[in-house]
Amino acid sequence: MRAELSRETVDVLVSGGGIAGMIAAAAFGAAGFRTLMVDPAPPVTTGDAAGADLRSTAFLRPARDLFARIGIWERLAPHATPLEALRIVDTVPSDAGGAPHIRAQRQFEGRETADEPFGWNFLNWVIRRELARALPEFPEVELRYGTGFRSLVTRSDAALVTLTDATQVRARLVIAADGRDSPVRTAAGIGVRLTRYGQKSLAFTATHDFPHGNVSTEIYREGGPFTMVPLPDLDGRPASAIVWMNRGPYATELLHMEPARFNTVMTERAAGMFGRMDLASRRAIFPIVTQVADRLAAERVALIAEAAHVLPPIGAQGLNTSLNDLAQLLALADADPVALGSAGMLDAYARARRRDIGLRAQAVDLFNRITRSDEDLLQSLRLVGLKAVHDLTPIRRGVMKAGLGPL
Repeated sequence: MRAELSRETVDVLVSGGGIAGMIAAAAFGAAGFRTLMVDPAPPVTTGDAAGADLRSTAFLRPARDLFARIGIWERLAPHATPLEALRIVDTVPSDAGGAPHIRAQRQFEGRETADEPFGWNFLNWVIRRELARALPEFPEVELRYGTGFRSLVTRSDAALVTLTDATQVRARLVIAADGRDSPVRTAAGIGVRLTRYGQKSLAFTATHDFPHGNVSTEIYREGGPFTMVPLPDLDGRPASAIVWMNRGPYATELLHMEPARFNTVMTERAAGMFGRMDLASRRAIFPIVTQVADRLAAERVALIAEAAHVLPPIGAQGLNTSLNDLAQLLALADADPVALGSAGMLDAYARARRRDIGLRAQAVDLFNRITRSDEDLLQSLRLVGLKAVHDLTPIRRGVMKAGLGPL
C-alpha cells in the first residue's frame, strides 16, 4: 500500500481538467505515478448546464485500447455508440434552391481494416461525467478543482509549480493539458503558429426521421462540412451529434436563428438524407483555427492536446491526436520510470510526436481549404479526390489506417 499522496511532492502534475487532462491523470495514476490534477473549475457533467460541452467525440480504436489499458473503458462503454462506417457526401447548391444536389457519395467501412467498428462516439459532457466519477477511484490520483496553475520554476531534477491558492508543488513532470491558451505553455516560453479561417462551427444534437445505422456522415458544400455523428435514440427518434462549419457571420446567424426556421435550413443542408431534422439541444459555437506549438516540451514540461495543437473538427482527428500524445508520453514513462520528466525523455517525446502532429495539421488544413471553397475548380478537385481515395483500394486502406493512428 502506497502512502497517501503528498500535497507538496508528486511525480506528475497535470494542469487542466478537461477530457485530455482527466485521461492523462487516470493514465499516469494507473501506471503507479503519484499524480495531481488541478483545474480552476469543476467539470460540467450535465448537458443542460451553462458551459456544457455539446460537441461529441468519436474515439478511434487506439483510444479505446488506451482506455482499456488504464481501466476506464468498462465505465465508458455503456454510453458509446459504435461508429461502423464513415460516409462522405459531396454536394453543390441546387439550381432550384432548397436541398443541395448530391454529386457523389462514398462509404468507408470500419470492418474492412479490422473486425470491429472504426470507433465509438460519445457526447463530450457524458465523457466528462464518467471520468469525473472514475478518477476518485484511482488511489494514486489527487484532484484539486477550484485551483489552477499560477507560475513555474524548473530545474534539471524537478519543476516547482505555484498554484492559484499559493500552494507550491514539486513535480518531476508537468503535463500541460490546459487548452489552446495554455498558461503552462506560456510560462515555459513556448510560442504557437496560428492559422485563422474566418470560420466557426455550431455544435448541437438533432433528431431526424431516418436512422443513421451507426454511420457517421460528412456532407460537403461551400463553407465547410456538415457532420452527423451517431448517438443513441432520443425520445424515440434517431439522433445525431452535429458539427456544422460555416463562414463566421453565417454561423452566428444560425446560432440565433428561430428554431423552426433553423430546423428547415438544417434539413436542407443535410440534403434531405435523413428526412425532417429537429434541434434537440441548445446550440454552441466555436472558432475554427489550426494552432501548433513551436515546441512540444521544455525543461520538465510536456505539452499535450490543445496546449500542443488545435485542429479543425474534421475526420475525428482532434482529441484522438491528443490521445496519441498521451500514449507516447506514457510509453516513455513506463519504459524508464526513473527518467520521468528528464531531458532525454522529453526530447524523445517531442521527436516522436512532431512529425505526426505536423502532417495531420497540414492535411486537415488543406482539406478544410478545399472543402469550404465555393470555387468551381476546388469543388471539382474535391469530387475527384473523393472518388480516387475511395475507389482505389490501396489508397482507401492507407487513408483509413493513417486516420486511425500515428503516421
